[in-house]
Amino acid sequence: MARRRKGRNINGIVLLDKPLGGSSNQLLQKVRWLYKAAKAGHTGALDPLASGMLPLCLGEATKFSQFLLDAEKTYEVTAKLGIRTTTSDADGEVVDEKPVDVDEATVREACLSFLGKSKQIPSMFSALKHQGKPLYYYARQGIEIEREPRDIEVYELEVTRVALPFVDMRIKCSKGTYIRSIVDDLGQNLGCGAYVTRLHRTEVADYPTDKMVSLDTLITLQESLQEGDFKALDDLLIPMDTAVSRLLKVVVDDTERMRFDHGQSVEGQSDHQLEEGEAYRVYHGEGPGALFLGVGEGVKNPKDQRANTGKVFVNPKRRVVYEQ
Repeated sequence: MARRRKGRNINGIVLLDKPLGGSSNQLLQKVRWLYKAAKAGHTGALDPLASGMLPLCLGEATKFSQFLLDAEKTYEVTAKLGIRTTTSDADGEVVDEKPVDVDEATVREACLSFLGKSKQIPSMFSALKHQGKPLYYYARQGIEIEREPRDIEVYELEVTRVALPFVDMRIKCSKGTYIRSIVDDLGQNLGCGAYVTRLHRTEVADYPTDKMVSLDTLITLQESLQEGDFKALDDLLIPMDTAVSRLLKVVVDDTERMRFDHGQSVEGQSDHQLEEGEAYRVYHGEGPGALFLGVGEGVKNPKDQRANTGKVFVNPKRRVVYEQ
């Protein structure tokens, strides 16, 4: 018999405004302790030198963290031209210094050249894993690992300030994009080098910046709680189905809900045509009282295996287990 996890069965997402310093996992464990949550997980690490939005999933929300990991992110970054470091940020050792003999127009043009799709070689000081260890583990030992270029896309890039040698940018990009690598490449393209002096994540998917909460606020609230009363903290949680809000919605009735809960394919209703293999968010009921059941995958009619005739069938992939 599986051992029962200690802690509260609380489900939801905390939009932590990560401070500078400390690893994402350290902060995750701190927030998990503050909430006394049985389960917790984050949706992609931020470097110790980076700050900003870090969605933390509690309870059943951990099952849907991958959807946020795959989502686009938005950053505010400050680059300093004229210096190149080993880590492409202020934490590294200076490896080259050159005069900044470029004007503002040249800088802006060079920045905007990163818009669109491209290939990027991950930094050796990234958290990307190699044989079970992050690349920065090897980098700190002076070991260089060959990395394959990865497909990335910069959807938006706005140069918000140029006060040479400093350049401020706002960058909205795909998952797996390393802002430090963009800044390092910018410096190389300009012929003077560059590194990151500030990196702040403002958005993940559609989550609003004004819903972020600081660690200090969480600590203050936790210290003021009455014994066993977590309402002030729980009120800060964002519903876990927001992690999959971009998926099309399927609604099932009482009978189909029981089938879904038992891992069986179900027939539901949707305003959209089913696409086989696509992911759907599944609810029991309509309106404000609708219960989020999890995520299912579109399948052909399991009753006759013929092409879909307009009805929506989904096979459960990630189910929410609610306490009775």
